[in-house]
Amino acid sequence: MTGSDWNGRRLYAMIDASASSGGEVAPPPRKRDHVARPRAIIAEDEPLLREELAELLGSLWPELQVVAQAGDGIAALHMLQADTPDILFLDIQMPGLTGLEVARQASGRCHVVFVTAYDQHAVAAFEHGAADFVLKPVSAARLAITVARLKERIGHPAPSMDGLLRELAAPTRSYLRWINASHGQTVRVITVEDVFYFQADNKYTRVVTADAESLIRKPIKDLSEELDPSDFWQIHRSTIVNVNAIAGVVRDLRGHAQVRLKKRSEMLVVSEAYAHRFRQM
Repeated sequence: MTGSDWNGRRLYAMIDASASSGGEVAPPPRKRDHVARPRAIIAEDEPLLREELAELLGSLWPELQVVAQAGDGIAALHMLQADTPDILFLDIQMPGLTGLEVARQASGRCHVVFVTAYDQHAVAAFEHGAADFVLKPVSAARLAITVARLKERIGHPAPSMDGLLRELAAPTRSYLRWINASHGQTVRVITVEDVFYFQADNKYTRVVTADAESLIRKPIKDLSEELDPSDFWQIHRSTIVNVNAIAGVVRDLRGHAQVRLKKRSEMLVVSEAYAHRFRQM
């Protein structure tokens, strides 16, 4: 029997089987590889952080396909519609549309990992079923935990994030507005808007304004949780600076950044862990 005769008999057999069942000849089933090769989109407005996140994901999860990268919320929304990802790595603070606005469209459609510098939303994210929450700068060890959680969730329906988004859209909590600081034998009341920077000094924290320095006992860690993150940036484990007091950023020959202040002569060192804040300057 020739090969063509054999193929012809197979075709007639398929037609006869279909006719006897009253149906049509079904094409061979297509294998779906979304579970084995999940698809992801990265939405992050800082290019270097976006590239670093993609590289880390590539090393931690080689099977993951990063099918698109967005630099703003509008582009992220278009990619969400066009690329139908399984996972969305989403920065909360982005131009165009915020990450929260994009997340409303992604709710129930894909698993979401929020990537942000602000940690006040972390607890709410876990309570309401968001896939995960990763703080900048993203570390390989922390991202590995996220990857493990995502691998358990891939193949299951993405959760609705309506409760989370309602909570995140609620009015923000109040931040520290003034402090009582020791200055010699007196105690000064200083509004935080007048503070140029806070810096750890042994058991105390220095409170530096344009023309004076005072001391408080509150540690830098506690201050970082009480100050408005849009006005005060941590640039070193021992230093928090008022963004409005920054005159500029200079770099040495090795590329290390230092903050130059308005009305003050000292320079503040920026550690590598916080250098991403100034990479686009």
